[in-house]
Amino acid sequence: MDIAELIGSAFADGQVLTVPWGIDYFSVVVGVLTGALFACDRKLDIIGTVVLGLVTGYGGGIIRDMLLQTHGVYFTSHPDLILICIAICAFVFYFRGLFRHLDATVFFADALSVGLFALAGASKAFSLEQGFVLSVILGAITAVGGGAVRGSLVLVSGAPGIGKSTLLLQICAQICREQTILYVSGEESENQLKLRAERLGVQSDALWLLCETSLDEILAAAERMQPGLLIVDSIQTLYTEDKTSSPGSIAQVRDCTMRLMQYSKRCGVTVFVVGHINKEGAIAGPKVLEHMVDCVLYFEGEEHTTYRLLRAAKNRFGSTNEIGVFEMDDRGLREVPNPSELLLAGRPLGTPGTCVACVMEGTRPVLAEVQALVCQTTYNMPRRTSNGYDYNRAAMLLAVLEKRGGLRFGSADVYLNVIGGLRLDEPAADLAVAIAVASAALDKPAPDTLAAIGEVGLTGEIRAVNQLNQRLSELHRLGFTRCLIPRSGTQSLHAPEGLELLRVRNIREAMAVAL
Repeated sequence: MDIAELIGSAFADGQVLTVPWGIDYFSVVVGVLTGALFACDRKLDIIGTVVLGLVTGYGGGIIRDMLLQTHGVYFTSHPDLILICIAICAFVFYFRGLFRHLDATVFFADALSVGLFALAGASKAFSLEQGFVLSVILGAITAVGGGAVRGSLVLVSGAPGIGKSTLLLQICAQICREQTILYVSGEESENQLKLRAERLGVQSDALWLLCETSLDEILAAAERMQPGLLIVDSIQTLYTEDKTSSPGSIAQVRDCTMRLMQYSKRCGVTVFVVGHINKEGAIAGPKVLEHMVDCVLYFEGEEHTTYRLLRAAKNRFGSTNEIGVFEMDDRGLREVPNPSELLLAGRPLGTPGTCVACVMEGTRPVLAEVQALVCQTTYNMPRRTSNGYDYNRAAMLLAVLEKRGGLRFGSADVYLNVIGGLRLDEPAADLAVAIAVASAALDKPAPDTLAAIGEVGLTGEIRAVNQLNQRLSELHRLGFTRCLIPRSGTQSLHAPEGLELLRVRNIREAMAVAL
C-alpha cells in the first residue's frame, strides 16, 4: 500500500482519528517551555519571557481556531492552562541554569510538540467536517504558526562587485530594529563600512562592526555579545589557529564553516556567510561547503546592467523556486516589484527582429524582449553570437528554421540578445527566439502586441509548456492582445478577456501567423 492509499484509507467513510485532550495540553506546555528558554538566551526580562513563551505555545492554536470560526478560542477557553504556562515561564526565567544540560532533551521535545500540534490541529478540523485538504493545512498552521526557524547557516555567493555586501548591509537596516547584529568583515576597515552605511542610510545602535579574520576572536566576541544575527564577510578571509594553511585554502574554509555551523546550532543564532566564486562561476572552496550550510543564495547580474537577481540554489526550510529582482542605484539596492514592465520599457515599436517571451522565474512570470539581427557575412565562416540564451540551443533553432521554415543562414551572421541582462534557460522561450530570428531574416516586424510561448522540437513542432495560465495573465495585464501558443494540450485553455490565442502546430505556421 502506497502513501496515497494509506491516507485515503485512514480518512475513509468519515472515520476520524480522535486525539486525547492531553495532547493539546502537552504540546502547549512544551511550546511555552522552548519559547521561554529562547527568551532567556536572548537576555529578555521577565515580561518578554512570558510573552514569547505564550506566543510560541499558543500562536498556532489561535490562528487555527480563528480560521475555523469555532465558538471560543483555545487560548481563552482554558484559563487554568494559562496560569500554568505563566508559572512555567517565571520558573525558567529565575532557574535557567537547571536547563543548561537538558538542551538536547528540550530540542527533542520541541520537535515532538510540533508533530503533536499538527495532529491536534488536523483532528479538530476533521471533527468540524472541514475536509482532508483544509484539515492538513490547518494542521500545518497549528504546528508552525507560533515559531520560526532559528540557528540556520546561509551562504550568499556572487561575482566580485555584484553587491553582496550592500545587500547584507541593507538587510541589517531592517533586522536591527528588532535584534542585535554583529557584522564581521575581513575585507574592509571600519571607516570603509561606515562610509557605505552612511550612503545606504543604515544607522542603528543595534548594529555592531568587527573587522577581524581570526575565527577564534570572532566566536569569542559573538559569545560575549550574543547577537540575534551574525554576518561574516567573507568565509575565504577567515582562518583558525588549528590549521597552518593560509586563509582561503580548502582546509581553512571547511573548518571555519564547520565551526560557524556548530555555533549557530548550539546558540540558535542565524549566520550569514559571504562566499567568493572562482573563474568558472562556482563557489570557491570545497563542495562540502554547500552541503554544510542550510541555504545557498546566488546573487547574479550582468556586469554592465543595474539589475540583480537573488536565487536560492538550496533551502532546507522552504522552496527554491523563487527569485528576488533588484536594481542597483547610488543609494543601494532597490526591489523591483514588477520586473516585466521595467524590462519592456523603451522597447522599439514596428522594428524587425524583436519578440517578447514569457518565462517563469520560480512562481513569477517574467516578460523579456528577445532581439535578433541577421546580416550578410564578410567572413568565410558566418558568426553566431548569443547573449542571454544558450548558444547550443540557438544553433539548434537556426537549423530548425532552415530545414522546417525555409530560411537560409549559411551566408549570414546571426546575433541574439536578451534585453535587461536576463538569461532565458527555459524551453518556453524557444518560439519567441525563433520568431525574432525569422523577423530579422525576412525584415518583417512582428506585431507590437504579440508574444510567443512554446518549445520548438527538431521536427519543427511547437510543444506545450507548463503554467500557461499564469503566463497569459501576465501578458494580458501588460497590454498584449495576441499570443502564439502550441495547439497541442491547450484546447480547454480559456484566455483572459481581450487576449487572442493563436494556436499553431509547427514553426512554419507560427511564421505565417506572426509575420
